[in-house]
Amino acid sequence: MRQQVRIILLQLKNISLLQFKNYPQASFSFLERIIGICGSNGIGKTNLLDAIYYLCFTRGYFSKTDALHVFNGAQGFRIAGNFSISNHLNNTEEEAICILRETGKKEFLLNGELYEKFSHHIGKFPCVFIAPDDVLIITGTSEERRHFLDALLCQADVSYLQHLMAYNKVLQQRNSYLKTLSGRNVVDESLMEVYDRQLTINGNYLFSQRKVFLEKLIPLVNDFYKDIAGSKEAILLSYESSLLSNTFEKLLLQSREKDLLLQRTTQGIHRDDIDIRLNEQVFKSIASQGQRKSLLFALKLAEFEILQRAKGFPPILLLDDVFEKLDQQRMHNLLKRVCIQNRGQVFITDTHRERLEKALLELKQAYQLIEL
Repeated sequence: MRQQVRIILLQLKNISLLQFKNYPQASFSFLERIIGICGSNGIGKTNLLDAIYYLCFTRGYFSKTDALHVFNGAQGFRIAGNFSISNHLNNTEEEAICILRETGKKEFLLNGELYEKFSHHIGKFPCVFIAPDDVLIITGTSEERRHFLDALLCQADVSYLQHLMAYNKVLQQRNSYLKTLSGRNVVDESLMEVYDRQLTINGNYLFSQRKVFLEKLIPLVNDFYKDIAGSKEAILLSYESSLLSNTFEKLLLQSREKDLLLQRTTQGIHRDDIDIRLNEQVFKSIASQGQRKSLLFALKLAEFEILQRAKGFPPILLLDDVFEKLDQQRMHNLLKRVCIQNRGQVFITDTHRERLEKALLELKQAYQLIEL
């Protein structure tokens, strides 16, 4: 029986930036699995991680607007990087390039071939980003938690991304049509049926995938939280969706009158949420900063683990300014998990060289330190 070839490592070997964020022109080579990046605030640490994310996801992590990533006074940017995909038999090199033209047109190439659709690249080089503002996943609105779910599932499942894009397009069309009915009594029932049918087909797929995914995510989050926090606090996460108690078809019919009145679609998977509780109380209302940071890392590490299982190799992990508001023990627990127990490539930024270097030395793993 032929042994299956298994990918064991994805690694970014180098990156070059032209007119991206605060980099007029720069290039970096990444020689180790663990990369520390230090420098003062505003020097470009986060922007370098964002450029890496661009090569994995075809867009920035913090903003979907490409024009906001252009160097001040310039027109357009270019990011290029070489990835290495290794297994026990061979090593494959792949080049990804993202170009924003002066005209505002964006192009994305893999090994010199232009993508017709950027969505075809998602999941090729899986990546998990952890940044301070990600705490909004816990403290923010349901939209933040849905975005977390969707970003993960889009990397793990190509079909999920296609259904999500289709759902959002139909949802926008349906809402636009509802707005045109303001002050009118005539409704095109056949058109509404078409919208509802398309929403149902795509929405049911997204709902089923989210439900299955969360069944895997929740126990992982609990385990990681206990590891990082060093406690046995009871974290309870549960999926909230109107589709858990009714069919999408019935929900759309029942809410038709309300939708016409409010001129928007009030029922559907675009209103799903994750309820998070600590000792049976709403987590964000009672949790300390340390507990919130611990849960954020637990969520992100669970995301990392699920992507690793789906792809068969660890994603690239980007940790931005993670030392702030986290005590020494929690930080040690986190770094042990992501740098020792994980064999994938890790990028870590910090404003203090001494703190970062000390933390990396304690890991007793080979690392590279880049000072900006």
